[in-house]
Amino acid sequence: MIISASRRTDISAFYSEWFINRVRAGYCCVPNPFNPRQVTRVSLEPNDVDVIVFWTRNADPIMAYLPELDAKGYRYYFLYTLTGYPRILEPHAPATDQAIDTFRRLAQVIGCERVIWRYDPIVISNLTPFEYHIENFERLCAALRGFTRRVIISLMDVYKSVMLRLDRLSSEGLEYIAEPQLEPQFAEMMHYIAQTAQRYGIEVTSCAEDVDLTKFGIRRGKCIDDELIRNLFAIDVTREKDPGQRPNCRCVVSKDIGVYDTCRHGCAYCYATSSGSRALSHDPDSPSLIGYYDC
Repeated sequence: MIISASRRTDISAFYSEWFINRVRAGYCCVPNPFNPRQVTRVSLEPNDVDVIVFWTRNADPIMAYLPELDAKGYRYYFLYTLTGYPRILEPHAPATDQAIDTFRRLAQVIGCERVIWRYDPIVISNLTPFEYHIENFERLCAALRGFTRRVIISLMDVYKSVMLRLDRLSSEGLEYIAEPQLEPQFAEMMHYIAQTAQRYGIEVTSCAEDVDLTKFGIRRGKCIDDELIRNLFAIDVTREKDPGQRPNCRCVVSKDIGVYDTCRHGCAYCYATSSGSRALSHDPDSPSLIGYYDC
């Protein structure tokens, strides 16, 4: 079983104490996102867990617990989002220099192959136009050179909740482009991203992308990736595509232990959070991430 920790929230940044408590207990309880009365017991025993995939913007809080995970025999890798966007888009994310420093420290501890950079999503706006991304992406590539081997990119998906949030920011001067692939500068930006990543020794892949980026030299990737797991840990895991994800998502099946609307980074483009208010009901000693769901 692959544990996803988590597409729904940033466990590493905000709930690392809860996570290690559940590791020590050997299980956690996960309410169904669509029916909270349906609660699943998920084993976290080392013999039941093939790999843990951490999704984060800030690994610093969980790094203190990595030696314990190692001692217990857990295998894991990180999907690490680092975009360096203006505060209007990422009001509570770590400052870019701080994020780079933490990213590097993590890579030094566990190895650069196990820290996958996510430059995701690519938001095209008047504050982050095409030329912004050309400069910003190279700056981050230079900072992360030698500390990662892969970067995952995708375009912003404008879900209804995201659209409403971004529209509200128009009063603060933000104007976004919902379909940047229709703009004439799009191809130039994508070519530049592919070429820049290659120049810095970083493979670039796409995530669940409707737009075909292969013509720019960007192959379709997987975030929860059976091939990567085989290469990193010399084990075979399921190759089954996760049916619970979007049609263009190529991730293999995993069990997500997070809860929606509990991330406190406050990113304007986030599909997983509306207000983050559910974080108020978090108890690090509870079997579940929020409230007290026993199973």
